[in-house]
Amino acid sequence: MSNQLNVVTETCQVGDVTISIETGKLAKQTCAVIIRCGETEVLVSAATSREPKDLPFLPLTVEYREGNAAAGKIPGGYFKREGRPTADEILSARCIDRPIRPLFPKTYRNDTQVIVNTLSHDKINSPDVLAITAASAALTISAIPWDGPIVGIRVARVDGKFVAYPTWDQIQAADIQLVVAVSRDAVVMVEGGANEALEADMIDALMFAKDAAQPLIALQDRLREKVGREKKEHIEPTVDEDFAAMVMKAGTPSFKEALKILGKHERHAALSAAGKTVAAELLEQHPDRGDEIKGALRKLERKLVRSQVIEEKRRIDGRGFRDIRPLMIEAHPLPRPHGSALFQRGETQAIVTTTLGTDSDAQRLDTIRGDVRNTFLLHYNFPPFCTGEVKPIRGQSRREIGHGKLAERALRVVLPTQDEFPYTIRIVSDTLESNGSSSMAAVCGGCLSMMDAGVPIKAPVAGIAMGLMQEGDQIAVLSDILGDEDHLGDMDFKVTGTEKGITALQMDIKVKGLTRQILSDALEQAREGRLHILKAMLEELPEPRADISKYAPRVVFVQVKIDKIRDIIGPGGKMIRALTEQTGCVINVEDSGRVTIASSDPAGIAKAKSLIEGLTAEAEVGAHYHGVVKRVVDFGAFVEILPGTDGLVHISELENRRVAKVTDVVQEGDDVVVKVLNVDQSGKIRLSRKAAFGVDPSEVQNLRG
Repeated sequence: MSNQLNVVTETCQVGDVTISIETGKLAKQTCAVIIRCGETEVLVSAATSREPKDLPFLPLTVEYREGNAAAGKIPGGYFKREGRPTADEILSARCIDRPIRPLFPKTYRNDTQVIVNTLSHDKINSPDVLAITAASAALTISAIPWDGPIVGIRVARVDGKFVAYPTWDQIQAADIQLVVAVSRDAVVMVEGGANEALEADMIDALMFAKDAAQPLIALQDRLREKVGREKKEHIEPTVDEDFAAMVMKAGTPSFKEALKILGKHERHAALSAAGKTVAAELLEQHPDRGDEIKGALRKLERKLVRSQVIEEKRRIDGRGFRDIRPLMIEAHPLPRPHGSALFQRGETQAIVTTTLGTDSDAQRLDTIRGDVRNTFLLHYNFPPFCTGEVKPIRGQSRREIGHGKLAERALRVVLPTQDEFPYTIRIVSDTLESNGSSSMAAVCGGCLSMMDAGVPIKAPVAGIAMGLMQEGDQIAVLSDILGDEDHLGDMDFKVTGTEKGITALQMDIKVKGLTRQILSDALEQAREGRLHILKAMLEELPEPRADISKYAPRVVFVQVKIDKIRDIIGPGGKMIRALTEQTGCVINVEDSGRVTIASSDPAGIAKAKSLIEGLTAEAEVGAHYHGVVKRVVDFGAFVEILPGTDGLVHISELENRRVAKVTDVVQEGDDVVVKVLNVDQSGKIRLSRKAAFGVDPSEVQNLRG
């Protein structure tokens, strides 16, 4: 092919991994690159519209897809093709969007789209984090105005050592696992979890990621030098600084008064009213400058809030930097759910429930790596009324999925094993009020609701949302941030953990030059806040309930021999359906022979267990059984002692005397007590009626159901 002459490939080494980026071969009508690591290949394209939209925000969309064909797999289900993006694909798209979005010009309004397609997946090297770097490379060499490059890097700590771009097996064995986005001189995004890691260890992981990513920054620089397109000129709207200063001066007195109001809605209403008043007065003299007036007033609010925090050391709601808003915590506010908790911190409130289910309630996912069985689910809801707004509800947003995953990651670390607690656990966090980090309310409420449900977690978990504002050398780290502090700040990060250490971490950083010391101070302040919240939680509910709810299913196990599984299932599942109908229990049989019986009715469980033990029991030499005569022949009687299991009582073993005719002693249908004399190699059972005379009734087994 003649156009192969235009193919450019750059390669670099990161730790033990070789990564290459290629452009000029595929998707040539847009700006696209292929990134390779092992046999994993990801195609990423970046495109933008010719003309801007009349919108107050950047219309950027990021789509991430993992096609099953990339791993040589046909999708499950009826349609046999990929449908809407999965939760994992949405989370991967968010991890690309978050670090690239702030690097566009602030007033860029052209429709912009980044699309990721996994072309090949070796099931060893994960495509998600490679896609962050590939998205950066596509934007870097494109004509789109963008202030990159960045690198996406996954870091795992395995056996005490940090590994860049770990394999799937290494990720499973790691006690710290982070996805980090790194620019030339800063960490810009973090998403990940840990097994109660120390704050210092998390910072070590971030510094390792920053250093390890630099070869990929240099790779993108080389790629841009060779094939980079000339960037489209984007002219920021000219600002009449004198006019803006006049507007801000006019609005300062009323805005300062409005910002003294502590309540969120009252403060917003006062700011809105002040803005309208100032704008109306200025529009009389400058009727054509409405947009400039609005822009100047937005800058005024930002300037006053940040000045108040950094210079006056006073936050919007009057708190000190380390102060946590008042907490209201209630365990078991709802009578019927298996576990529930109400968690309120300031103007953020969540009611959280835990439901215990059986193995049949586990989520089964058809993924590119194969079928996955998930026994822990956390679903986060953020209805519009929680912020006093009116919006249509169209299913879960990407934000809701992302916040739910963060809370799930925070709590998964402390779950008991399936052997210790054989339940499917589903947590639902409904945000009822929101003004600052409802995801952390989901973590705290989720932990309490599990404890209320009697889940024997390894340690309680709490979470806190932190913020940072920086002006020159002045830095303010804010504990338990409000929504406005998040919006107007330079960094927001969420930290969850136990008393011992961190279980999940999420950061979005908008400023450069954050030193190790600043990060260390911020995480230490977060630890103090987390422990404060954890203490309040434990005052309400010190430990998990001793028993599960009376409304929750009870679970017992029966271990049977593998060759007995067929007896429980029956032909076409006939037997297990009959057992379920007779007992009302949920019965699951594993390939290992472990049978799970679940029901909220103890009598049903006992009946199901007895029936299963009867179906799978084997005759024991020397044991006594209640049996029923199934067939009489001249030389003896066949007696069923177990379901489907007969043995022969020879005529000589019927009585302590000579018996002339079998029917003189027993008839078909008679109940008899017999003793097992012998079981030969072919499985034939020899029984005796006379050997069971005088046996203690407590020693006689009845396993016929």
